[in-house]
Amino acid sequence: MSTLRPFAARSACLLLALSALAGCAVERTAPPAAAGEVAAKPLFRDPVYDGAADPTLIWNPARGRWWMFYTNRRATAPGLPGVTWVHGTRIGIAESPDGGAHWTYVGTADIELPPDLGGKDATHWAPDIVRAADGTFHMFLTVVPGVFEDWKHPRVIVHLTSTDLRTWRHPARVPLANDKVIDPSLARLPDGTWRMWYNNELDHKNTYYADSPDLEHWTDRGLAVAQRGEGPKVFRWHGAWWMIVDVWHGLAVFRSSDALTWRKQDATLLEQPGHGPDDGVMGGHADVVVSGGRAYLFYFVHPGRQGPDAKRDGPEQRRSLIQVSELIEEGGVVRTDRDAPVAIRLDPPV
Repeated sequence: MSTLRPFAARSACLLLALSALAGCAVERTAPPAAAGEVAAKPLFRDPVYDGAADPTLIWNPARGRWWMFYTNRRATAPGLPGVTWVHGTRIGIAESPDGGAHWTYVGTADIELPPDLGGKDATHWAPDIVRAADGTFHMFLTVVPGVFEDWKHPRVIVHLTSTDLRTWRHPARVPLANDKVIDPSLARLPDGTWRMWYNNELDHKNTYYADSPDLEHWTDRGLAVAQRGEGPKVFRWHGAWWMIVDVWHGLAVFRSSDALTWRKQDATLLEQPGHGPDDGVMGGHADVVVSGGRAYLFYFVHPGRQGPDAKRDGPEQRRSLIQVSELIEEGGVVRTDRDAPVAIRLDPPV
């Protein structure tokens, strides 16, 4: 027996090694530390109202850190009837000291709006932020001119500028298709001009687009993608343009060679619930950051909307938070494994 035990042990080790090489390991392991810190899960929860949603990320050069701007829904505020809890919000800000793996609350953005756009009573939703060549930051913000119990009210996209990412002034309404538009997403084109994609709620919530030479003057171009959804996000990666749209049963993915003609892939992202902490529901309205050739998907979830109480309307069902997953592209198809540990280190933009 003593001669068989070493052989059995060596055989077991060999089998385990072969299983690992074949991808048969059952437990997930963290990516190498060289890729960055392993991201927290959940990634971020708003400490005030526990309603973080619709994230967008940008590098803050003055702080030397990444900032996340997000819709700050009033999920835990008592006595808010109808959908007033998603109105009356100010844009929240979180900061990462380690390239996106961990986040802490900074506060809310100081956004000034004129009386005709609701003034201090306006609702702030789902911004996108870009930096111009002169260093000025430009925010494109969805604004609802008040607090309402239903969805039957105007919403417009407003342009603001800032030099410090905290104080936003010089609001100007962007002339788009109508007065029910939301969720801007911007990208700079190869010729140096800018393109904005947005959700046109009056046209079956399809995605429209507009062009600008300077972020100040805009020409609406009409329909971009005939896909009912919201929260379009456009980015450049692996030699192609990509658009991700929240279609309420996961995220639809579109690919384009010219940022004009889009082809939809069959598979959606985040439709199936995850298994990690507070990630057991489908994911929604996302941002994508490309860094070092890798693409990271920052999305939000309502973790309380599962089980027998999924359709109740209480603080548990209203609360939302931010998660992150890495995108993988193979043969022109994008996928993600939301349960895999995410080693992340976002670099400052060049």
